[in-house]
Amino acid sequence: MDQGVKFTFCVKTAFKFCLLLMLMPALLRAQDKFVYKDATQPVDARVKDLVSRLTLDEKVSLLGYQSKAVARLGIPAYNWWNEALHGVARAGEATIFPQAIGMAATFNDDLLKQVATVISTEARAKYNLAIAQDRRLQYMGLTFWTPNINIFRDPRWGRGQETYGEDPFLTATMGTAFVKGLQGNDPQYLKASATAKHFAVHSGPEATRDKFDAQVDEKDLRETYLYAFHALVSGGVESVMSAYNRVNGTPNSINKMLLTDILRKEWGFKGHVVTDCGALNDVYETHKSLPGPVETAAAAIKAGVDLDCSTVLQEDAIKAVKQGLLTEKEIDNALSSLFRTEFRLGFYDDPAMNPFHAYGADSVHNVFHAALARKAAQQAMVLLKNNNNVLPLKKSAVSSVMVIGPNAAAIDPMVANYHGTSDKIVNFVEGITKAVGPSTRVEYDLGCDYKDTVHFGGTWAAGNADATVAVIGLSPVLEGEAGDAFLSETGGDKKDLSLPKSEIAFMKALRESVQHKPIIAVITAGSDVDIDAIAPYADAIVLAWYPGEQGGNALADILFGDVSPSGHLPVTFYKSISNVPDYSNYNMKGRTYRYYDGPVQFPFGFGMSYTSFAYQAESGMKPAYKVSDTLTVNLQVKNTGQMDGDEVVQAYITYPKIDRMPLKELKGFKRVSVTKGGERHVVFKIPVKELQKWDMATHGWKVYPGNYKLILGDNAVDEKVSIGFEVK
Repeated sequence: MDQGVKFTFCVKTAFKFCLLLMLMPALLRAQDKFVYKDATQPVDARVKDLVSRLTLDEKVSLLGYQSKAVARLGIPAYNWWNEALHGVARAGEATIFPQAIGMAATFNDDLLKQVATVISTEARAKYNLAIAQDRRLQYMGLTFWTPNINIFRDPRWGRGQETYGEDPFLTATMGTAFVKGLQGNDPQYLKASATAKHFAVHSGPEATRDKFDAQVDEKDLRETYLYAFHALVSGGVESVMSAYNRVNGTPNSINKMLLTDILRKEWGFKGHVVTDCGALNDVYETHKSLPGPVETAAAAIKAGVDLDCSTVLQEDAIKAVKQGLLTEKEIDNALSSLFRTEFRLGFYDDPAMNPFHAYGADSVHNVFHAALARKAAQQAMVLLKNNNNVLPLKKSAVSSVMVIGPNAAAIDPMVANYHGTSDKIVNFVEGITKAVGPSTRVEYDLGCDYKDTVHFGGTWAAGNADATVAVIGLSPVLEGEAGDAFLSETGGDKKDLSLPKSEIAFMKALRESVQHKPIIAVITAGSDVDIDAIAPYADAIVLAWYPGEQGGNALADILFGDVSPSGHLPVTFYKSISNVPDYSNYNMKGRTYRYYDGPVQFPFGFGMSYTSFAYQAESGMKPAYKVSDTLTVNLQVKNTGQMDGDEVVQAYITYPKIDRMPLKELKGFKRVSVTKGGERHVVFKIPVKELQKWDMATHGWKVYPGNYKLILGDNAVDEKVSIGFEVK
């Protein structure tokens, strides 16, 4: 090469290099303006752009709950597993609200929305604080696997405490309120992501959930088991979790009929589907529905699963592609659903754009949140017995109180399962002691344990007190999820409705010692228990559920009349478990107040008050309706007692005498606060379409013509107002 050519080459090379240096900032800015990084672009366009930039290996690495970082694209590592059943769980300090079944007993969806709003506020604050320290830990994210909206079809199910009870309408209403509070109402960003679980037909047995096959026909599936899920999908829930069990032979996590045909195509679900933890392993290990993990990975994605709470997809999806069982396009579809949630949470945007970015430590477990937990516990507790109006106790007339029993000072019966931690848990002893003040003598004794039926403490001392509060019942180690309820004899479930025999013997011994002074029994539980066994030994009985961190204060508020009890049962309390079908039978016939007409201890919706209420129906109902109409009834509720109180008005429908119709069915409820001597106006609006039932002949919904009745009362057997009407 001659000197002239060399010179020309050097000049051109230098020019190109200089040009590159000059263009580098612009190129970098252009990279920063990739579509997926541009918050002004539609979410779907951003998702498509980001997916297109990933290799197959990178895509698959993001399909497990322990999602891997892709540093070159700014994708952070993220752990999807988080819990917030009744407060941010397993993540340190957080406000602990009553267990879900207790929240259902409030029959107050507005209150539950407030509770969920507080939970999501604390969740955002804890997430912000963790990310600021680059802590990307399990239980510190924003994708919460709650609420549990399975139907509590059988009182033996240990996890029934996590649900909103046995009724589809109540479950749907409370579940929708929780989702709205958790996810927030910002038009661009989710405050947090909620998950409707466990989809579907899942309510025990716990011990065999990994291999159990729930057999159910189309009618029960649609009317009972899918009703609440459909409502939450319509309400915008971001995620759905598939259950461990099979339904009619097919494991839920590879069930295309449920996850694609119904959930996505029929209902229009736009969020992501996550498996329950280890459920894909169950497909081939315990259900033995497929030969191995590779086939399972392919079947799960094809059925509609997007995220795996295990490692099957991350380890075996690529093998499935190589074997021709799965396409990269199908992986793209699954990953797109996950990215859509992440974009809606704001993971790829400037934090300052997010309305929740400034939440910090002062948003976690503050006095306002504790006050809401106290209010929730007050409204959750159910007064089941009050002989001779022994309650409320008058502080001026009670100089000494004995608080006794195995659950009186224990933490577990306060916090239930899936809970956070708190240094402000107020147990029952502490709440009562605080309420009566230092001038009143308060004693505490354990009284008994869960086993010993002979040796009891504190019964002599109770005889010397003006009043005794005996706190007995169950705890989360006796009923709960498989593995967690380690004292359960049946793998988390209950074998019957009995309280521990030691507690029954203890209550009898206590009655013999106390004689004619009042004994108030306080029962902690997350389910139907045999109240009759201890009822003869107690003058009053309060069902406290698992009431959360303010349970002690809330109980004291009720015992001493600062508030009137107003909780109502979201489950039937059967007279005997022998009156209901076998636990493994998923047919609804003979189950719950909707299909059971046998003897009960307390009916669905039952709850006593310190005051009384009268109903007066006003004009509004017509004699006949078309399917397109809406029933409207106006009601005056008057407080006819001696103190202010809340009434829970419940609206039930009875149907034409057609085979397999429910005996009656809740279709509306209103909680109203009414001052002594005052009145409140209540309006119920029930779309006639809400009365539709699944027609087995046409495989579709149908409103049957005939004679119906609207019943208003304060429980499922109460009929304060009854109005007949016809549907033509």
